[in-house]
Amino acid sequence: MEKGQVIIIRKKSGGHGGHHGGAWKVAYADFVTAMMAFFLVMWLVGQKPDVKAAVAGYFRDPGVFDYEHSTSMMPSAGTPGVTPNGSSTNLAAEQRALGEAASRIKAELLKAPSLDGLRDQIEFTLTAEGLRIELIDRSGSSFFDSGHSVLRGESVAVLSVIAEEVGKLSNDVVIEGHTDSLKYASGAMFGNWELSTDRANAARRVMEVRGVRAGQVRAVRGFADTQLHVEKAPMDPRNRRVSIVVRSHASTALDQAVRAGGDGTAAAPAASRKVAGPAEVAAAAQAVVRASGAPKRN
Repeated sequence: MEKGQVIIIRKKSGGHGGHHGGAWKVAYADFVTAMMAFFLVMWLVGQKPDVKAAVAGYFRDPGVFDYEHSTSMMPSAGTPGVTPNGSSTNLAAEQRALGEAASRIKAELLKAPSLDGLRDQIEFTLTAEGLRIELIDRSGSSFFDSGHSVLRGESVAVLSVIAEEVGKLSNDVVIEGHTDSLKYASGAMFGNWELSTDRANAARRVMEVRGVRAGQVRAVRGFADTQLHVEKAPMDPRNRRVSIVVRSHASTALDQAVRAGGDGTAAAPAASRKVAGPAEVAAAAQAVVRASGAPKRN
């Protein structure tokens, strides 16, 4: 080696494959989606016919499960209390039965001249969930004393007519209470949550005395101002309402399947299930408030 010659040593590092991009992520996502769809199909195959019919109805028209507001009812013919076996014929028959019940309620309300001022405040909606009957306040006309859960005389008469017809059906009933966004005075022990629940419970008590069968009411719920009737106007008096939901058998069966863990076989019969709600707690809270003086709303 000549003096001054530079020695060059070359070291080769371990080779790595080229950049593969994100194509594998897309393939993996497709695989996971396919597996999820497969398990959903397998779950549905094992369900009862009425649950399958309810799921099929949702995918045919998802919007029908939303709470819409309408005073119109489709003319119909059917037998009250039809228990569907999952076929579209029986589901349609139940819809017709609920529609007929609504028509009978409207006809009975027309027979009472004393209720002329409240008839326009009663809305009927027929959906896949069942029949929704809403008693809606308006400016200068309310079903309850302001800020309280005490029903007015005409309101009791309206609920009596509804209870008599609903009691003839075999469907479960859920009663909901809603308020506007007007708050009670700061520091009050009673608020819109208690008010909405108490009003729904007050409606339940009247309906159970006037015609609804024992155990037919499955739940009493208070939503305060979380489900406004007029979303763009939180203070609008029409947000104050009581909703009576006569649930379709398919909707009830689907709910039972979900509560049972999704297998559709372990759900207890409706008559044997005890529904726990916030009504008792709200009643106790109201008793405390009454003992210390009625609260005032702002």
